[in-house]
Amino acid sequence: MTTGNPARRALVVLSLALALLVIPAGAGHAAAAGPVAGHSAVVPAAAVPAAGPGAAQPSPSPTSPAERKKFAKTRFVLNAGLAAGATYEWIVKPAKAGRFKKGAPGRKLTFVKAALAGAFAYNRLKAAVADAKGDPALSKALAPVTAGIASLKALPAKLRNGEDVNSIVDDYDKTITKVKDAGKSAGADVKNKVPSLSDLKSGANNPG
Repeated sequence: MTTGNPARRALVVLSLALALLVIPAGAGHAAAAGPVAGHSAVVPAAAVPAAGPGAAQPSPSPTSPAERKKFAKTRFVLNAGLAAGATYEWIVKPAKAGRFKKGAPGRKLTFVKAALAGAFAYNRLKAAVADAKGDPALSKALAPVTAGIASLKALPAKLRNGEDVNSIVDDYDKTITKVKDAGKSAGADVKNKVPSLSDLKSGANNPG
């Protein structure tokens, strides 16, 4: 039988000896067997950092009550402002300029834009009412106006057809004024913010 190269045999023996020195006796058996039943593994104390003055603490809740109120007012002002801007730009202003009257140039298109603005304003006002719920004072101030806002839902279709125009314009104008007054009384001043025509079109069909 061939015995092989002596130098190679010596190298193999040396490698085995080094491996035995690196791996502690019984380590392989302990790893395979795992923790003894009924005894949990013990984590050395050094492995768990002690909580000190500079240690990370649990994060506080994302928003405090004051921040939630501020956010509610900000959202309310934005949505109510868009409703007010759309109402004035495409409903109130054209009415004052006589563009809804028979014989007015572009009258049909004016009614189409007014109907879109009416639907847009209604959706933004509904969103404003939802936003106000984050601030009890604002929500309370807005409560008397909610019925008026709900009554606007059926008006855009009438505007498109040119029905009861003066009455509808008055309803929108008065409702916006009441919303602004309610906001102001609760520290949420609403300023007109005119949406773009593309925003008007998309917002008229989007109640969110």
